[in-house]
Amino acid sequence: MIRATRVIRRDRLSGGEIVDRIVLDSGDRHRRRMAMRGVGGTQFLLDLAEAVALDDGDALALEDGRLVWVEAAAEALLEIRAPSPLALKRLIWHIGNRHIPAEIGADAVWIADDHVLAEMVRGLGGSAEPVTRPFRPEGGAYAGGHTHDHLHDPLRDPLRDPLHDHAHEHPHPHHHPHD
Repeated sequence: MIRATRVIRRDRLSGGEIVDRIVLDSGDRHRRRMAMRGVGGTQFLLDLAEAVALDDGDALALEDGRLVWVEAAAEALLEIRAPSPLALKRLIWHIGNRHIPAEIGADAVWIADDHVLAEMVRGLGGSAEPVTRPFRPEGGAYAGGHTHDHLHDPLRDPLRDPLHDHAHEHPHPHHHPHD
């Protein structure tokens, strides 16, 4: 089986033959070694030197030079908001105190859908609404340097133009609330 031995970050992707895409949830986007099958049927072994957090728009380089594009799968999440920036910071503290993976945005926080945490958030004065979208939790203090960059353009489509950097429609739509 052909192996994928390198990750090319979306901001460094400048050409190459993208032959397939792999749609992965947040858990499967943090791997070192795993058999994978792309949407178009390409089978390969992810075989990296260490576990790496893959992000939407990264590419996996196969041994023969072809690329498989990584797409973040939509997941069932809670979108947490608060009436003020200070209240949101307090909610983030409570979530972090429970060691819950979280994606932190300017005006909201996203966590895996959990009715107990939703009630906690509401009890603390916040809102917790179910949403379905890609999940990009923070890497944490010991994540090895790669954390999610909330300033990137999630709609750039490397299948069309890897250097093109503004939002447009593409063949596999998904919602990203940072736009």
